[in-house]
Amino acid sequence: MSTNTVTNLLDDLEYRGLVYQMTDKEGLGKKLQNERVVLYCGFDPTADSLHIGSLLPILILRRFQLAGHIPLALVGGGTGLIGDPSGRSSERSLNTADTVASWTDSLKRQLSGFLDFDVQDNPAKLVSNYDWIAPLDVISFLRDVGKNFTVNYMLAKDSVDSRLANGISFTEFSYMILQAYDFHKLHTEHGCALQVGGSDQWGNITAGLDLIGKMGGGDAFGMTMPLVTKSDGKKFGKSETGAIWLDRSKTSAYQFYQFWINTDDNDVIKFLKYFTFLTREQIEALEEELNSHPEKRTAQRELAREVTKLVHGSDAVVSAEKITQAFFSGDVTQLSESELVEALADMPTTVVPANEESKLIDLLIQVGAAPSRRQAKQDIESGAVSVNGQKFTSIDDVIQAEQRLHSKYAVLRRGKKNYYLARFE
Repeated sequence: MSTNTVTNLLDDLEYRGLVYQMTDKEGLGKKLQNERVVLYCGFDPTADSLHIGSLLPILILRRFQLAGHIPLALVGGGTGLIGDPSGRSSERSLNTADTVASWTDSLKRQLSGFLDFDVQDNPAKLVSNYDWIAPLDVISFLRDVGKNFTVNYMLAKDSVDSRLANGISFTEFSYMILQAYDFHKLHTEHGCALQVGGSDQWGNITAGLDLIGKMGGGDAFGMTMPLVTKSDGKKFGKSETGAIWLDRSKTSAYQFYQFWINTDDNDVIKFLKYFTFLTREQIEALEEELNSHPEKRTAQRELAREVTKLVHGSDAVVSAEKITQAFFSGDVTQLSESELVEALADMPTTVVPANEESKLIDLLIQVGAAPSRRQAKQDIESGAVSVNGQKFTSIDDVIQAEQRLHSKYAVLRRGKKNYYLARFE
């Protein structure tokens, strides 16, 4: 590895605010400078998709690979059956082995979209800790691994200490040892010298370093990144409709794009550093534009484009921007059926009889846009109602069959932001 590449990597991580804690920074810097380092990050299958809370560590692996190192993406097929107590105030619900196995396969497919497994010099690798945890027998595990941990040592870790008041099962108490064993296993079998994770994983990471030292030794390091927070105190990764998933079937590309474009001015530069591969110069230019013309939201648009492209591809960006423009202008007639359905996935949808024509005033009540005929009449006559981008002002207006989009949809808009979808069947 060249000195310049390593210096640029560590400098870039620190510039972006991605280093929260690191063991032996000088030693890690030298190792990165002199050799191609194998590093890993673990992702437990607690659902059938990762969400954007996992995006930061995924992109850390990608940054290291682009700098010439070898990332291992570990899916916790074994630890996912146990449950990580880190960052939680109560016990996790245990899932069945079949469920965890299915989720493990889903996560493997997702992670494959971010890392390069075919590059010649430093291909990424996917591993599941089920492969080495499942064959363990209790006696060997307790004798060979468990004996290296004192209860006092484990109780001192934040992930355990924070749970003592409410109680912690032996199952979750043992999680730390299993994750430490992961690091030891990857260290001995893959030459893995660095584990990265969120700041809540510091205790688990350092436990792994201690175990490596007691079971043969060798160079090993740990690094954590900050947990992502929002300036308004609200939890990152949540929208009004719930978590923002990386799976397009759970969070559409349009919804994903909208999440990022709605980023607060106080967060957008931080998120550009965290979640994009834009250069320092590009980010500084966007920061200057933000300070000069915040109303243009140029930084937010660039953030939405870059992250949506990373997760869903360039075509998804084009589609999301087309949908965004259609709703801004009020003209949804140019959207394809799939774009229309995607855009309105979270909006109220009502199935109505496919008659030749529907009275507008009745349709407003059917879809829930108005609580009464009196209110519907008032909204229509005040010019607050449009259907498929066309404004209607008479209470006698009807929506003809040929006016439906793609023969079966009507998008009703009341006011500036209230949309309702009627699907005719």
